[in-house]
Amino acid sequence: MIRIWKHLSRRRKRQFYLLSILMVLASITEVISVGAVLPFLAVLTSPEQIYNHELIQPLIQILKLTEPSQLILPLTILFIASALLAGIIRLILLYAMTKLSYATGADLSISIYQRTLYQNYATHVSSNSSQVINGIITKTNAVISTITSSLIIIISIILMISIIGVLLTIDFKVAITASIGFVFLYWGVIFYTRKRIKENSQTIADESTLMIKSLQEGLGGIRDVLINGSQQFYCNIYRNADQPFRLASGNNTFIIGSPRFVVEAIGMSLIAVLAYIMTKQDEGMTTAIPILGVLAFGAQRLLPAFQQLYAAYTGIQGHKASIEDVMELLEQPLPDYASQPKSLPIRFEKEIVLKNLSFRYNKAEPWVVKNLNLTIPKGARIGFMGETGVGKSTLVDIIMGLLSPSEGEIIIDNESINDENRRTWQVHIAHVPQSIYLSDNSIEENIAFGIPTQKINKKQVESAAHQARLAELIEGWSEGYKVLVGEQGVRLSGGQRQRVGIARALYRKANVLIFDEATSALDSETEYAVMEAIEGLDKDLTVLIIAHRLTTLKDCDTIVRLNKDKTIHIGSYHEMVKL
Repeated sequence: MIRIWKHLSRRRKRQFYLLSILMVLASITEVISVGAVLPFLAVLTSPEQIYNHELIQPLIQILKLTEPSQLILPLTILFIASALLAGIIRLILLYAMTKLSYATGADLSISIYQRTLYQNYATHVSSNSSQVINGIITKTNAVISTITSSLIIIISIILMISIIGVLLTIDFKVAITASIGFVFLYWGVIFYTRKRIKENSQTIADESTLMIKSLQEGLGGIRDVLINGSQQFYCNIYRNADQPFRLASGNNTFIIGSPRFVVEAIGMSLIAVLAYIMTKQDEGMTTAIPILGVLAFGAQRLLPAFQQLYAAYTGIQGHKASIEDVMELLEQPLPDYASQPKSLPIRFEKEIVLKNLSFRYNKAEPWVVKNLNLTIPKGARIGFMGETGVGKSTLVDIIMGLLSPSEGEIIIDNESINDENRRTWQVHIAHVPQSIYLSDNSIEENIAFGIPTQKINKKQVESAAHQARLAELIEGWSEGYKVLVGEQGVRLSGGQRQRVGIARALYRKANVLIFDEATSALDSETEYAVMEAIEGLDKDLTVLIIAHRLTTLKDCDTIVRLNKDKTIHIGSYHEMVKL
């Protein structure tokens, strides 16, 4: 809970402080309601004794009562008022506690998502998206439950101390014996079940991630699943994760709820034994009924408090593994620029220089790129080619600032790119990958991707579509730019999706366009149309193209060929043909 507290905003912390005041108020009203039972029952059984009691004299004086029987109505009203007040305060407390817990959960979930999106590219490549999604959506609920449980523990302890204090003044021996007995009973259950709860906690955390992973893989590759008839394979994967998850959750639910019935039975038995003993005393039932009533009423308040305390503590233990996973996501560092206003783009008017550039993912792995020196003038068309695995995409990722060079540097107009100015360089860049991600929205929203609908510049969208040779197609549709493209652009052809990607890049008004094998999955005719669209772009744009086929790069000013032996050839198209 301390780790969670560090991530709360000042506003939430103030709200928790106010909630603590409400908790104390609730305990006071609870004490008043329990304490009001004794005079209420006493006046019903023996009004004369209450009438002559010194503590009741101020009330008699104020109300000008002359007979003991006249006390019944005001004490009845007092008892009802105290019970109603306690109920109202508890209801307000429950509302405030629930609302605050879920609001805090929302804050933490948003914070996790934000921190995850701001992590560097290498972190995203090495992590599993299903684990992140599960942490943001599912496991964050464990944090909400933990916050709620922590508040319940505090409330239960305050109430228990208050109620036990009242009961001790009524009958010290019975109250202290029952309290100690219940504490040891619950402690025994916790000691006996702690190992099982820990195992269940880990199972719930692990299997919930596997469930989401199975759903992502099965639904994400639905075309292949349908063609291959592999539905049962993915159902089995999901079943093997779901069944242990449900079983562990059910076991925890039983462990949390089961002690209540034992404790209630023991509590009622103790009251029955006490009633029998008190009837054998000289005062008989006249004195016994008020005391028994207070003890029974106190037990009716005390036993749920014990159970809530135990359930809350056990619930926290049951979510412990999930909370650890969430905290790892929540404690991801944010880059400095995340909390700063957008800075002006770095100056780019002359050239991009790759100086003695080398890269490998870690010291134990071989070099992906080694000692590359390349100058890219602004407005140039540069092609990158080579066999699969020679580092073409990695090199472009370094140019885009997604990966940092292991050795050497990238220089933009005599300014070296580093962690401080990387974001200002990326403002210049737009990327068109081989597989264009399209959301299930209109083609207009996909071109202006990441821009709120009400802020989309329609003229800019149309201009980008024209430059990408897409406008004629869109304007031929009855719905025009409002037509829905379907999930992952299922209603568009491969060439159309690529041109949407080009239009998206142009909408950003970036002056460095990078095409990462953007045409490799297209047929020759479609590839020609897309390359024609690229060739027709503004000559001031710097264009970097990765391709497998040399013919795709024939219109480039310079072609960089990367080889498996880490040698690099740089030359024109005609020079590359001769190699």
